[in-house]
Amino acid sequence: MNKKAIIAMSGGVDSSVAALLMQEKKYEIIGTTLKLYDNKDLGLSKGHTCCSLSDVEDARLAAYKLGIPYYVFNFVEKFHENVIDRFVKSYCTGSTPNPCLDCNRYIKFTSLLQRAKEIGFDYVVTGHYARIENNGSRYLLKKGLDVTKDQSYVLYNLTQQQLAHILFPLGSMLKSQARKIAAEYGFANAYKHDSQDICFVPSGNYAEFIERYTGQNFLPGAFVDKKGNIIGTHKGIINYTIGQRKNLGLSSPTPCYVCQKNPVDNTITVCDAQGLLTTTLVAHDLNMIAVPKLDGPIRVKAKIRYHQEEQWATVEQTNDDTLFLVFDNPQRAITPGQAVVLYDDDIVLGGGIIA
Repeated sequence: MNKKAIIAMSGGVDSSVAALLMQEKKYEIIGTTLKLYDNKDLGLSKGHTCCSLSDVEDARLAAYKLGIPYYVFNFVEKFHENVIDRFVKSYCTGSTPNPCLDCNRYIKFTSLLQRAKEIGFDYVVTGHYARIENNGSRYLLKKGLDVTKDQSYVLYNLTQQQLAHILFPLGSMLKSQARKIAAEYGFANAYKHDSQDICFVPSGNYAEFIERYTGQNFLPGAFVDKKGNIIGTHKGIINYTIGQRKNLGLSSPTPCYVCQKNPVDNTITVCDAQGLLTTTLVAHDLNMIAVPKLDGPIRVKAKIRYHQEEQWATVEQTNDDTLFLVFDNPQRAITPGQAVVLYDDDIVLGGGIIA
């Protein structure tokens, strides 16, 4: 009896090739695109995002070419609750979240896995560039072999139970190989550009989106220096991110950078470039993969944002839900709300959200 897999199809080349590879392995497969929001509800056009109408049609065409059933699953309510609302709340309280982490955590690999189980399917398959291996005692999450496309950072929240029912067929190939396979098979999206936007904010203007979504106007407040002196007026706390230099509107003999946001008193603290550097961080909301818990201080490489190069650090798990990291070299603009992910060579040890 063939194993059964649901292919999460975004309309892009990666998920289309993932579906083809699973079909070639004789899995019984169906394709699905997740309906995550109504564009009109968010004040958006049907522009190029991972959830647009054109992308649904691209996914449907790929499924048709493969000769597999194709469905659109409606997860609008779950996406609003677990991704958009969390994003907005985090931004409004001074953090800078990564909503792709929450989408993977709560939607693709929780809600979709639950749906797969309900309809009798064994696996969820996506086009992520990462690898899953079983070392006999635990499932391991490893980097994709294409270092330019590795997506293990945004997958650190996967649990042992989830990893047992997820497949990443592209993890051991290069992006160029995936495009070549797509072109040879005749997929119409073989050379389609990758989406770079947060799907529900394709303009990239988070502040405008948050004000429209909440119906709230965020009031101007004070720019202050490290000593608490007022040096200017900001346009609303959601308009700024840690490390930002441009568009501050401040007159200063040296460049100023945002180094802290305080939503309680509606102030933004600025500093010079040196003030952005720090060697330590604390993280909560942990998920450990390679081990149940870290025993004692250990040496790791760590990433504090998706496209950052890994940095050497010493990490200690101080309780069940807290990590304390000390980097060998100072890191620029460590940002609350982002994830820190720990690596042992190409193995993801786990990670958490920066406090």
